[in-house]
Amino acid sequence: MSWPARSMAETLALLTAPGAPFEMVETEALGRRVRSYVHMPETLRAVFDASRDFGARDLLVYEGERLSFAAHWRAANAFGRALIERFGVKKGDRVAVAMRNYPEWSICAWGALAVGAVLVPLNAWESSATLALLLEDCGAKVVVVDGERLARLAEARPLSAALVVVRAEAPAGVVAFDTLIGDADDETPLPDPSLAPDDLATIFYTSGTTGRPKGAAGTHRNILTNYVNTGFRAARAAVRRGSPVPGAPSTASRRILLPMPFFHVTGFHSTLMPALANGATIHLMYKWDVAQALDIIAQERINGLNLVPALAWQLSDAIAAGGCDTSSVDLVGYGGAAAAPELAQRMCDAFPNAWPGQGYGATETSSLVAANSHEDMMTRPGSVGTAVPCCDVRIVDGNGRNAPAGAAGELWVRGPNIVTGYWNMPEATRECFADGWYRTGDVARIDADGFLTILDRVKDMLIRGGENIYCVEIEDCLASHPDVLEAAVFGVPERVLGEVVGAAVRLREGAVADLEALAAHVRARMAAHKVPVAIDFHDMPLPRNAAGKLLKREMRTMLINRNGRAE
Repeated sequence: MSWPARSMAETLALLTAPGAPFEMVETEALGRRVRSYVHMPETLRAVFDASRDFGARDLLVYEGERLSFAAHWRAANAFGRALIERFGVKKGDRVAVAMRNYPEWSICAWGALAVGAVLVPLNAWESSATLALLLEDCGAKVVVVDGERLARLAEARPLSAALVVVRAEAPAGVVAFDTLIGDADDETPLPDPSLAPDDLATIFYTSGTTGRPKGAAGTHRNILTNYVNTGFRAARAAVRRGSPVPGAPSTASRRILLPMPFFHVTGFHSTLMPALANGATIHLMYKWDVAQALDIIAQERINGLNLVPALAWQLSDAIAAGGCDTSSVDLVGYGGAAAAPELAQRMCDAFPNAWPGQGYGATETSSLVAANSHEDMMTRPGSVGTAVPCCDVRIVDGNGRNAPAGAAGELWVRGPNIVTGYWNMPEATRECFADGWYRTGDVARIDADGFLTILDRVKDMLIRGGENIYCVEIEDCLASHPDVLEAAVFGVPERVLGEVVGAAVRLREGAVADLEALAAHVRARMAAHKVPVAIDFHDMPLPRNAAGKLLKREMRTMLINRNGRAE
């Protein structure tokens, strides 16, 4: 049978038909009309309580420790009870978590959500001052930390939140987590907090690469919408091949390797939450290590990987060196940062039984807006795919009007996955959210079949002598050079043209390419005004934040300090 057996329009119609997994109904959510999925749990509490039915199956595996679904439910249940009885937490109170991806992260998160508290996952790598600022901003009643974060918060001003510590000795004034849950053998469900789909569930702070982090305030509907969206790309691929429309999400045991942090929406919304609902097992790592990751893949027979592109490249390089059993992997997903089109084929080469998959979204969209995978990914490796069924997308020009078909502009998104706004930041909320539309800040274009291509960030786009230059396409070109391991492109000040193309590049081990060689590589493939005129070569990995996004302002400053302006 030739591919595709069905057009994208026919596929979408079948997947959203009455009784199909992505059937939708128009409803009102917090004063705006949205298309909400019919086949979706109403609250996260419902997902949590149902998870105990997976019993002895492993939910989390960490450094030899294994936590079953049943044991996780009991521990989270005990923690939720302690929140109510020990700390007086009520529905709507904020409970923050700041730690590595320990199993306790999930226990504390789900215990808080189950009692109707608002979960506030904090970036574990923030400074003491920023952690204290965010705790004050969200008004956390309780914060759970590991030993590293406890030491960091000791440097900050006194906190109003009660402190609970895991995997470390509790000093005076701090409560040890183990004393709160005891043997965790109580099977009595927690009190019903009377949750509704549009109640606030989480505050996820944005990565803050360009300023103070903003707290994206998400509802149960937001997160559960994303849960349904996580099944879209596989269902679309099956129907595109001519297979029947799939039924309910599979609860067959799957094993997933997750090096992404839980405090990122990819880690929580798109991995931990679906795993709890579908009975999947998540394998965690203390920190990223390529050799250890390959050992886990082989020994635990991992089926799926959730990565950022930089980690995917590292794995493909290590696998190319030989001696790695990756035969169990059937899907390699990546997102959170721009990915070069070549990465899709590299994943197929590294994982011969797997399809690549790419997701696009943001904290403000509760993770997924669009997804690409399987045959569609190999046909359009530079695209992030089509929008998930519940989302409307539009491309807007500089005057706030819809851009002509196929033209580039800012991507705006509308749907039931869009958060309510930014916590305690009404001006920023008005600036980024209007009439239900979220202004992503990404420059994109849409082809005739609805496939989105992300060209750049609006604020990252450089303007050379009046010409708009999209950094991502130059990064993709540099990444296609065999000597380049990773690349970042940004504007460098220039007296006459305003800006010219600068880059930070990390070469593969033993590579010898220089500015002239890389400039020639770009010149042979792109217009002359897009050729880098200054490149800062890095021996170490390019700086990224915890979500995997390149810290371009930092690299731009480093290049200017080392090489001066391009004048």
